[in-house]
Amino acid sequence: MRVALLSYRSKTHCGGQGVYVRLLSSGLVELGHEVEVFSGQPYPEELDPRVRLTEVPSLDLYCDENPFRTPHPREIRDRLDVLEVATMWTAGFPEPRTFSLRAARLLRERLADFDVVHDNQCLGTGLLDIAKHLPVVATVHHPITRDRAVDLAAAKWWRKPLVHRWYGFLGMQQRVARRLPELVTVSSTSATDIATDFGVDPAQLHVVPLGVDTELFAPRPAPRVPGRIVAVASADKPLKGVAHLLRACARMRSLRSIELHLVAKLEPNGPTEKLIAELGLTDIVTVHSGVADLELAELLASAEVAAIPSLYEGFSLPAVEAMASGTPLVVSRAGALPEVVGEPGVCAELTTPGDDAALATVIGGLLDDPARRARMQLACRERAVTVFSWESVAAQTVEVYRRAIERHAGSEQEEGARADR
Repeated sequence: MRVALLSYRSKTHCGGQGVYVRLLSSGLVELGHEVEVFSGQPYPEELDPRVRLTEVPSLDLYCDENPFRTPHPREIRDRLDVLEVATMWTAGFPEPRTFSLRAARLLRERLADFDVVHDNQCLGTGLLDIAKHLPVVATVHHPITRDRAVDLAAAKWWRKPLVHRWYGFLGMQQRVARRLPELVTVSSTSATDIATDFGVDPAQLHVVPLGVDTELFAPRPAPRVPGRIVAVASADKPLKGVAHLLRACARMRSLRSIELHLVAKLEPNGPTEKLIAELGLTDIVTVHSGVADLELAELLASAEVAAIPSLYEGFSLPAVEAMASGTPLVVSRAGALPEVVGEPGVCAELTTPGDDAALATVIGGLLDDPARRARMQLACRERAVTVFSWESVAAQTVEVYRRAIERHAGSEQEEGARADR
């Protein structure tokens, strides 16, 4: 098949979207398919050399060097640029809509080049234009309504209108999702939540879990560092529960020697940086940002425990990467996390979301029990290798493509028959 894979932002270290694009596209070409990635900024890094990249430039208003920047008037090229900057200036998030419209404009000129279009969590209105001409499949990792709910709960009263405005794109995503017959999601939990929050027919949803590179993410011969905890998260997002992990570490440090390695890009002088200082944890917390995959794999394999204290997860690629590294987990009993890690006590211990004391007790108990950790290390590795692989993910995704292509062809035949009548 000839696949156009759309992603409105794809740099690996801006979130799981970039990892998904890179590894799924590689898995698809390994199966013999042709893949072209259409991406907005930040662009993907280290794509498989067999995968073609087409850049879809935006105004890049959220670039790392100058977020929420004001573009020079000479940068404004067309009405989509005007829409993008006007949405940002009015506290909205424009990228899903504007990227989809730019991608649709490009694809209208190249309809003969592709058999199927696969959207990665954009769900912008431009997809509906593409769907008139080509089969469209969309991946919805989880409904962003869950992020909005957590952000609203954490926001001060005066910020709540701004949070509502930022998530203004959600109405569009809900409408577009309901009109795309084939949707991919990454867990049964996400499928249920998408059907509930987006009003999607469950028959539209196909569960295809994420995969992991089990050669890169693997146990290392070096001994694990005593007391080392690793967490991979967007730390300044309340949804990820990092504040609860930091408070749990403050409780634990008086009873045992620990160190926390936090893989995250922190906002300068933002909530996480402030909390680390307020809790007096600067001597035991190390923050890593923009780490390469090899560095992340080595860090996970060096830890005695990996922690995922999220208040909600539609899947959790860091959980799978930790399991592949043979690192026992402590995770919240939230969203799809129990589904990903399997039976409690085998690969992971589960805790109540948002309960700092319980989190400290469970992590501390695991750090104090080397025999239990040894059993869990073997189970983690076995589950990752057996259940999660990108080859399987790609093959299952292709089956969804086939369904979309067959459905689209049937729709075109019906339209032709009606025209003849």
